[in-house]
Amino acid sequence: MKLKLIFLTLFLTTIQFALAQVKFETKVSKKKLGVNERLRVDFEMNKDGDNFTPPSFSGFTVVGGPNQSISNSWINGKRSYTKTFSYFLQPTRRGKFTIQQATIQVENQTYKTLPLKIEVTGAVEKPKDGNNTDFVASENLHLIAEVSKSDPYINEAITVVYKLYVSPRISVSNWRELDSPKYSDFWSQAVDMKQLKIENGEYKGEPYRYVVLRKTVLYPQKTGKLNIEPLTLNVAVDVPTKRRDFFGGRLYSTVNKTVAAGSRTIHVKPLPIEGKPDDFSGAVGNFSFKVTTNKTQLDATESLDAKVVVSGNGNLKLFDLPKLNVPKGLEQYEPQHNEKVRTNLTGMSGDISDIYTLVPQYKGKYPIPSVSFSYFDLKTKTYKRITSDEIIINVKNGPDGGNNVTSTESQTTSKKVVTQVGNQFRFLKLNPNLEPIQKTHFFKSTKYWLSLTVPLLAIPLFLFFGKKREERLSDISGNRIRKADKLARKYLSEAKKNLGNQKEFYIAMERALHNYLKAKLHIQTSDMSKDRIQRLLKERNVEDTISIEFIALLESCEFARYTPSSTSAMQQDYDKASRVISTIDKQL
Repeated sequence: MKLKLIFLTLFLTTIQFALAQVKFETKVSKKKLGVNERLRVDFEMNKDGDNFTPPSFSGFTVVGGPNQSISNSWINGKRSYTKTFSYFLQPTRRGKFTIQQATIQVENQTYKTLPLKIEVTGAVEKPKDGNNTDFVASENLHLIAEVSKSDPYINEAITVVYKLYVSPRISVSNWRELDSPKYSDFWSQAVDMKQLKIENGEYKGEPYRYVVLRKTVLYPQKTGKLNIEPLTLNVAVDVPTKRRDFFGGRLYSTVNKTVAAGSRTIHVKPLPIEGKPDDFSGAVGNFSFKVTTNKTQLDATESLDAKVVVSGNGNLKLFDLPKLNVPKGLEQYEPQHNEKVRTNLTGMSGDISDIYTLVPQYKGKYPIPSVSFSYFDLKTKTYKRITSDEIIINVKNGPDGGNNVTSTESQTTSKKVVTQVGNQFRFLKLNPNLEPIQKTHFFKSTKYWLSLTVPLLAIPLFLFFGKKREERLSDISGNRIRKADKLARKYLSEAKKNLGNQKEFYIAMERALHNYLKAKLHIQTSDMSKDRIQRLLKERNVEDTISIEFIALLESCEFARYTPSSTSAMQQDYDKASRVISTIDKQL
């Protein structure tokens, strides 16, 4: 009886301990989502705690939360308590991420959640999360990828144009890329967009405004079904509400909308087998071909250039030029490859060339055989071949090599007997005109005495410059100023390298301006206000117009974080910064 009582006591104690155990765990709305979807993360506990600390959410942006909710109920005499901290997250890119541990303190004990793995894939066609965007923004904002051709041949150029359509019912204040397509099965080249232009158009029969965000030329490198990955943007959309202000004007609400262009599938056709030349190297398009030399008459040991050129429209960077074969007696060097190719919406155009340096060793006539080039013509959908003319190189003066070749056929069928005329050694110099070298003694010479005295004379110079160096190193304020001046020039140079990349350009520009002020006005970044900068520049006798321009540059760097800017505007800001800094230097 006592044994049963002991077991019953232990059982009840175990149940009571289990019921009293603290549970603290992480729950997510999904473990796999698209880059244009949102993730809900709940940190749930069964006991009230203090000092809740969330993880850093690396790979995500917090777009909502923390929201706190408490559930407290009694069922059949048993109390059920739940406290939840909720976050809404937006992925920043594709990949595999980890929701790290959150911590909380319950009764002076620290509890941690377990890490959770989350996979972020490419954009999905329709986000399944109802909390993704506002309905009005979803219905009036569209990102479209227009593909010029859905069934190209392999190595045939197609164009993808990304357009953002905005209804007149809403307005867009800013956007940024969340995910860019990789084009893994294509050779790709972005077409330079100098300035974004808003145009009027239609979307599904309704009037819309649109802006072309990106143009890309693609050359498929595989046959079959190829997928063009979507472009994904995060767009700040101003949506009208039913509320009005004091004067009756409609109030707007700003929501962040994630839009994707949608993946596109193209069917790439292989090139026909019928009529395909044996020497076909993959050229697809419309081309011309020629082989030229810069001279056809020269002397032995002189050099000439032979140029193999293909020009026209097509995949110029994606095939090899035919090789040049020359007869014996012409020394041939490795060719220099040149490309003058530009890319626009029709694809690549221009010319590519190989330039061979040839050096004849003997006099005579040397034929450069004709060279053939074949390509697939997209207009006629047939293979075409172009053959160059034979070029005769006439070497007038030089040693007699024994063969005087006038054609390709005679090179293999006829030989000329070498005859000695008695002066075959006429190229050797028999009188070298050598002169004896005069013997000189180093000991007690001028060089000897200089080598002894110069090190002794250099000792005071070393001491002088060493003292100056110690004084320079001990000058903390001066070193700080010199370092700031050096950084200003470094970041200004970095800004020039990043022309066209808005974010990196204006970050470098702002750092350059701040470090310049540190060097010239001896103030720190935390003390930089517009009024103080203007006052200090005026005290240093800097003109008011220059001060105003300097402040305007700082404001441009601030505004550029929130508004898109063109490459020409960045170039103007850079030129203005260089001019203003140079003018301040002169006036200081």
